[in-house]
Amino acid sequence: MILYLTGDTLRIDDIRAFLQQQGTVAVTSDAIQRVKESRAIVEQIINNKETVYGITTGFGLFSDVLIDPQKYNQLQVNLIRSHACGVGQPFEENVVLVMMLLRLNTLLKGHSGVTLDLVEQLQFFINKRIIPVIPQQGSLGASGDLAPLSHLALALIGEGEVYYQREILDSREVLKKLCRQPLKLQAKEGLALINGTQAMTAQGVITYIEVESLGYQAEWIAALTHQALRGITDAYHEAIHIVRNFDEQTDVAGRMLDWLKGSELTTKQGEVRVQDPYTLRCIPQIHGASFQVFNYVREKLEFEMNAANDNPLIFQQGEETLVISGGNFHGQPVAFALDFLKIGTSELGNVSERRLERLVNPQLNGDLPAFLSPEPGLQSGMMIMQYVAASLVSENKTLAHPASVDSIPSSANQEDHVSMGTIAARHGYQILDNVRRILAIEAIIALQAVELRGIEHLSPKTRTKYNALRQIVPSITKDRQFHKDIENVAKYLQNVAYHNKSCESK
Repeated sequence: MILYLTGDTLRIDDIRAFLQQQGTVAVTSDAIQRVKESRAIVEQIINNKETVYGITTGFGLFSDVLIDPQKYNQLQVNLIRSHACGVGQPFEENVVLVMMLLRLNTLLKGHSGVTLDLVEQLQFFINKRIIPVIPQQGSLGASGDLAPLSHLALALIGEGEVYYQREILDSREVLKKLCRQPLKLQAKEGLALINGTQAMTAQGVITYIEVESLGYQAEWIAALTHQALRGITDAYHEAIHIVRNFDEQTDVAGRMLDWLKGSELTTKQGEVRVQDPYTLRCIPQIHGASFQVFNYVREKLEFEMNAANDNPLIFQQGEETLVISGGNFHGQPVAFALDFLKIGTSELGNVSERRLERLVNPQLNGDLPAFLSPEPGLQSGMMIMQYVAASLVSENKTLAHPASVDSIPSSANQEDHVSMGTIAARHGYQILDNVRRILAIEAIIALQAVELRGIEHLSPKTRTKYNALRQIVPSITKDRQFHKDIENVAKYLQNVAYHNKSCESK
């Protein structure tokens, strides 16, 4: 697959396909022309000895310091070296790959004034899968993701570490092996590389791709639980949901009925009970609300993926050239969206834990064994799995606190309000990881519960899922190390996001 970048048309589905198919990127001729034109304006500024932030001046509080024209290029290298001070564990390789792709896409809009050499170096790194090692912590999410993107830029100039062919190597060593020269930064290019929101946005995109898929997985897992608890299908009737006006809710109800079609384990209202508890009855309302969040976040991420978000920005309006210092690097809109994503993701875990607790609780599970133990008393069965799910739910409640409500001034109060969007992005993925394991636990428990009910009574679609999952997690006939089962099912749920279109995981 070849992904053609224009600077304006990138979508999350494009990135999903690019990751699934190990694609390469190409740049359109129109985008190349825009890059050339914006670079010509930078060269004109230099030749005319104009005072323009980040080109002929220092940065941040040093914006009033004029730089010796002979040192413009050194200014950019110094910027990258000094700002590459991130800490903590590195971002996952897919996150960094998307980070480079997004940075390349925004430079192609033609408002950043970079050279074609820089564009081609980014394209080379992406296509050869030379992935910079970028620490996760250290960004305030305003003035751009300065520290993370500086580590990205450091690799381009041959001074950082990279992942290449399953090893961590020195960037210069990899470039030498591939007969490629390190990039020589020109005026403005260091600033153009790091003034932007690509770290938070890239992590947000990866989280979105995986959590959207997980939202669909949660439905068939819930459908197994529904059957194990002899749930009532009347609550999913289309008429109820249409009058609520939320399309996502109606869609979830329709998919739940599809999963349950043909089941001999479901009931009608009044047969076993008049109403189900909320965690069964309100699956369309709860899951549907999460999908509303996902749709909102998708829109905001796609806006940002195709945005010019560095500083200053260059415009050609007729005969007039404008170089304007602004604040498009400020991550506030993305930070809000990613905090919202944390809430929508967390709730999938909250409701899942309440469902799985009903499966193991002998007072609620409708004559199933306590904790689904094969030998109650001698064997604990799934007792502690519920503990683990409850722990993860509680941890998510802490992580879901909005990062964007915080701000700490920086750069001697020149940069006196920041978004903390990258913290929101990082916490969002931690929540996702936790929810994936909660749903894995529900799946394992639901598999065992429907087995006790009689798998021959399952709906055809959920029977297919039962058969597939039994290849990963065998039937539980005695106590064993369940953490391996949880991790294996969680990995299965994650892999679905990259092996199917999102709608195919339903």
